[in-house]
Amino acid sequence: MRKLRRFNAEELAPYQWTFEASGRRKPPVSQDEQGVAPPPAPKPIDWTGLFGNANPVEIEVGMGKGLFLLTSAVGRPDTNFFGIEIVRKYQLYATSRFKVRELPNAKTACADAFAVFRRFVPTASVQAVHVYFPDPWWKSRHKKRRVFTPAFAAEAARIVRPGGRLLLATDVEEYFGVMTAIVRAMPAFRELRAVTSTGSIEEAGYETNFERKARQKGTPVWRAEFERTAEPITEVTDPAG
Repeated sequence: MRKLRRFNAEELAPYQWTFEASGRRKPPVSQDEQGVAPPPAPKPIDWTGLFGNANPVEIEVGMGKGLFLLTSAVGRPDTNFFGIEIVRKYQLYATSRFKVRELPNAKTACADAFAVFRRFVPTASVQAVHVYFPDPWWKSRHKKRRVFTPAFAAEAARIVRPGGRLLLATDVEEYFGVMTAIVRAMPAFRELRAVTSTGSIEEAGYETNFERKARQKGTPVWRAEFERTAEPITEVTDPAG
């Protein structure tokens, strides 16, 4: 991983969102603490307050080192981008890239995306959710680590406004089948396109570091794009069992 200049917490703070700053719940009180006022409920993210404007917000789940977010934030200054990454070193790396360029429309969080969606993202407040190259976690004992589940898709449907987008990409065909089967079964989404891309970096380009690696290997990349409808949200059966 290419080294970047190291920034302290204060320097990176404008480019990060943290649970602590937004009302994370404390552990349940003990019997000795009965009668004490319960901790406040989690405070929803105020996108306008976070970014300082009312521009549309797009979220990337599992941003890694932030290549997609960086390119998007530079190329689309009228859109705000929020990246969620569970691995701290990658989240800090991406955040440092945004700090170097002083991008006001890029923020990050080190957290579990599903938890952030469920507890902190307001309903119909997001223009798009991007899920690129998530780990499949096929083994049954690892299933709980899989990002894209029916519950996750239902939360994505809740936070994306009608007319907004859910965009998926992976270099694992079987996982692509699982993800698209989940979303296709939901009336809350309408499929706009599903394509398979092949070719080298020069021929097809790339948007993320994982896609670059796939292109270098000659591995196909599967993509799908869905539009949020006005239909109700349903949590479907998991096709992966």
